[in-house]
Amino acid sequence: KQWYQRRVAITAGLQACSKRSLSQKTSTYDVAIVGGGIIGLGTARALNIHRPDLKIALLEKEHDLATHQTGHNSGVIHMGIYYTPGSLKAKLCVEGAMRTYRYCDERAIPYKRCGKLIVATNDEEVSRLDALFEKGLQNKVPGLAMVDRKQILELEPYCTGGVRAIHSPNTGIVDWKRVACAYGDDFEKGGGTILTQHEVTKIKDVGRELRLDIKGPSSRIIAKHVITCAGLHSDRVAQSAGGKTSPAIVPFRGEYLELRADKRYLVNGNIYPVPNPKFPFLGVHFTPRMDGAIWAGPNAVLAGAREGYSWGDINPKDLVEMATFSGLWKLALPNLSYGLKEIAKSALLPLQIADLQRFIPAISAADLVRGNTGVRAMAMASDGSLVDDFTFDQSCHGMLHVRNAPSPAATSSLAIADLVVERAAEQFGL
Repeated sequence: KQWYQRRVAITAGLQACSKRSLSQKTSTYDVAIVGGGIIGLGTARALNIHRPDLKIALLEKEHDLATHQTGHNSGVIHMGIYYTPGSLKAKLCVEGAMRTYRYCDERAIPYKRCGKLIVATNDEEVSRLDALFEKGLQNKVPGLAMVDRKQILELEPYCTGGVRAIHSPNTGIVDWKRVACAYGDDFEKGGGTILTQHEVTKIKDVGRELRLDIKGPSSRIIAKHVITCAGLHSDRVAQSAGGKTSPAIVPFRGEYLELRADKRYLVNGNIYPVPNPKFPFLGVHFTPRMDGAIWAGPNAVLAGAREGYSWGDINPKDLVEMATFSGLWKLALPNLSYGLKEIAKSALLPLQIADLQRFIPAISAADLVRGNTGVRAMAMASDGSLVDDFTFDQSCHGMLHVRNAPSPAATSSLAIADLVVERAAEQFGL
C-alpha cells in the first residue's frame, strides 16, 4: 500500500509537464541538454526547431520540470529598464518580452499586461530615477514615461508615498512554469526526449563522444555534444566537465509576504522601488500574480543550501563551500550591516512592513501573511564581485555551458535560447 501511494504521488507530480519517458541503461544522442528549467527547455525547443534532424535529449534531476528558480520566481515579464545599455541583459530582455507576449498568444497561455511603476519617495531617489529613465530610453523600452504624484495616484490610488515614478505600461505577469512546460511540450512534439530523475554527476570527454554519468534510471548517456543550463548548480555541472571554477554560485533566498485576500484592492500593478546601486537586489516591491494574489517583498538572505527555501533547509556540503569561498567573504564583510538587516527582516515582520509602507502607508501587519520563497543563483567571482550579465563558456570541444542566467532570464528565455543555439552551431558545427 505504501509503495502504491508513493507511486501515485510521483505520477501526480509529473502530470503538470506531461508524461516523461525513461531511457535504457545507456542511450546515445546527438545533443544532451542538462537542466529542465526555462533556459534548458527553451534551448531544447530552439535547437529542435533549428535542427529537427538531430536526436536531442533534455536531462532534469527532479521528478518535474521548472522546479527551482523558474517555479519560484515572481512571475513578472520585465521590459529591460534596469540593465546596462549594450549588455546582453538589455538587448535580450526587450526582445524577449515582446516574443513572450506573442508566444503566449500563440499557445493561449494567459498573461496580464498590468504595468509597472518604479517609485521614488524622496529627492535622492528622484535623481537616481532620472538616470534610470535615461537608461530605459537607451534600451528602447516601449511606452516608457515619467509620471508625477497625481499620475501615480491615478494608476495606484493607495501609493501615496510616491513623489515621482517611471511608468512601464508593457510590463506584465505570467506563470513562468506554465510557459516553461509549454516549451517542453513543443520540444517533445518535435521529436525531442525529456528525461526527468536524471541527475548528471559527471561529464567526460571520451574521444569523439561525451559520456554523462547519471544518478537515476539511466546509468549513462552518450552524446556528441552537451549544453548545460543547470541554474543553481551551473558551476558544479560545468566543473564536472572540466570547466572553470569561476564564477561560483552562491544561493540567496528571497522571502515574500502576501496581502490578505480582502486587501488586494490596495495594489493594481507592479510597484517597485528605485534600486540602490550599492546592492545587487531590487528591493521590496509589490507584484500581482496570475491567481489574483499580491506578493510583497522579497528580502535577501544567504540560504543554507542551494535549494534552501526555509531556515530549516541546511546542506552541509553547500555550507562548507560557501564558508571556504573567499569571494563570499569579500562581498559580505563590507555589506555586513545590510546583511544583518535582511536577516532581521526575515525574523521580524514589522521591519519588512516598514519598507512596504514607504509606498503604501495604509498597509499594516494585519494585512499581510508570510508567503512563498525562492532561491536565486548569484554568480560570484573570487574577488567578491557579482557577475551581472548573462555568461557562457566552453570547457572542451563539444560542450557549451550557460554559467549565469539571472533575472530577467525567464523574460529573455526565447532570445537566450536562440543565442545559445547560435553559439552551439558555431562551436559544434551544427
